[in-house]
Amino acid sequence: MSILGERRLAAIFVADIVSYSRLVELDEASTLVAVTDLRRRLFEPLLAQHHGRLFKLTGDGLIAEFGSVVEAVACAAAVQKQLPDWQARIPAERRIVLRIGINLGDVLVDDQDLLGDGVNVAARLEQCCPPGGLLISGTVYDQLSGKLNCRFEFAGEQRLKNISRPVRTYSLVFDNVLEGAKVAWASSDRPTVAVLPFENMSGDPEQVYFSDGISEDIITELSRFRELMVIARNSSFSFRGKNVDAREIGRSLGVRYLVEGSVRRAGERVRITAQLIDAGSGAHFWAERYDRALEDVFALQEEISQSIVAMVAQRIIQDSEVTARRRQPEDIRAYDLFLQGNRFSDVFTPEAQARAQAQFEEALQIDPGFARAHAGLAWIYLNRSVEMSVGVPREKDENRIEAFHQAKEALAKDPNDARVHSTFGYMCLMWRDFERAERHLGLARTLNPNDPLIQIFWAWVQSCIGKPELALHAAEIAFRLNPCHPPWYNYYLSHIMFRLRRYQEAASLLEQLILDAPGRRHPRYMALRAAAFGHLGRLEEAQQCGKACIAAVSALWQGDPAAGPSEHVDWLVDALYLQRAEDADRLREGLRLAGLPA
Repeated sequence: MSILGERRLAAIFVADIVSYSRLVELDEASTLVAVTDLRRRLFEPLLAQHHGRLFKLTGDGLIAEFGSVVEAVACAAAVQKQLPDWQARIPAERRIVLRIGINLGDVLVDDQDLLGDGVNVAARLEQCCPPGGLLISGTVYDQLSGKLNCRFEFAGEQRLKNISRPVRTYSLVFDNVLEGAKVAWASSDRPTVAVLPFENMSGDPEQVYFSDGISEDIITELSRFRELMVIARNSSFSFRGKNVDAREIGRSLGVRYLVEGSVRRAGERVRITAQLIDAGSGAHFWAERYDRALEDVFALQEEISQSIVAMVAQRIIQDSEVTARRRQPEDIRAYDLFLQGNRFSDVFTPEAQARAQAQFEEALQIDPGFARAHAGLAWIYLNRSVEMSVGVPREKDENRIEAFHQAKEALAKDPNDARVHSTFGYMCLMWRDFERAERHLGLARTLNPNDPLIQIFWAWVQSCIGKPELALHAAEIAFRLNPCHPPWYNYYLSHIMFRLRRYQEAASLLEQLILDAPGRRHPRYMALRAAAFGHLGRLEEAQQCGKACIAAVSALWQGDPAAGPSEHVDWLVDALYLQRAEDADRLREGLRLAGLPA
């Protein structure tokens, strides 16, 4: 009998395995045995000892409830302390590393499950936690004073996804925990580097977009070199405003080198300082200050990147590589507008999307040859298509048509830009032009193998055309390059897992996606999850998910008003972009098991 509606205050403990997909790829059977063994031999005894209740398994993690904040934190600290010793005889690359987040908050009871803001915040804290660590909310920290022999450092106020208020966070300081975290990011044969957000020294908070744009372009320039593995922007930028030691940032991101600096913009002049830091020791390898006219900013980005590459990779950029760089805008004003638009393009509200569109269009009025502004517009129109054109045939979808047009314009104006090729390839996939999609995303990947966005898009295309093994390898690279990746990466990974017939992992990834964004549940997430449950034989869950999926499609449907569930399912199958008939048939089989007219 359900007791939905009962509320109580609880400490919620969320744990997750770092780089779980990599471990499964190395040895699926051994990993599953190790995870089960970890739960039974380490977690369950410690939960019992500290009076915790396990209420959900998530495939690569778990969620537990405690009546006491002190017991929850003591349990988490014990887990992280004992885990390295528990795995001492296991090869380093096979060891399990955990992230743990804990929050104290109000929860809603639903049978044996717990729901609500208290659980959501704990899950978000786990996602922000460095590998091998423990991240707690301010409400937890406030209850610990003098009650545990553990030291916490303030980790800043976090803006957590779908949580409107900022959340104070504190990180456990625990040397052997941090040592264990090194295993999570198995060493690369290439030097690894992260570019932290350059500090805006202009005295105007509104100018932060400009310093962020400089930082992001340095990331792009560095990423072109195969000698380096460069961490993605949103991962390195997660440390903005936090007083965290360089060595801890290096451990958290799994990098050897850090680049940091500042930007001061005054009138038509710009001053940029940059320095290269050894993340292992905190020592400074190199530092430089540049004071130039604003129109020289693009050459300045290149100069900074050359200096870093020369120091880290011990090489000099060849003239041929310099000439192959993407075409820069003719006017700094166009670049400035592009940066402002780029700041809003990933905010999926009509107002933000309209503002980004206006700034991209104004940039093109100043410099009609600026390819990156065309690429920005392509994503704006595609976002509208995804949100507003459910059920509309491609040839009648004005937003999709314009998205393809803008991507084609970008490619014509700059065929040397990796992101332009990836944008065009993605738009080709939206038109089911699989051959061109694979070709252009392959070109993008060749131009810049260090771009996680390109790697995850290429992985999705490989999954769509029937090569999920190749897809999984590329997805792992994307996750490695972007350890703080956005949740939608997991949709592409779930698509790959479904294609590999790893249905439980696909269903778990999709469940988290749906929980992450209840207001933005795309029907294809629910369709794929329903089909995964169908193939697992979990028919009751499959049918519940199938009903929710059809309801979601009906609510968003913009196509033929006379269309019914059968047409809705046809659209869902099409929206998962499977090239091969046998792959579409397997999807339909799972949907039929979920009770849909497939």
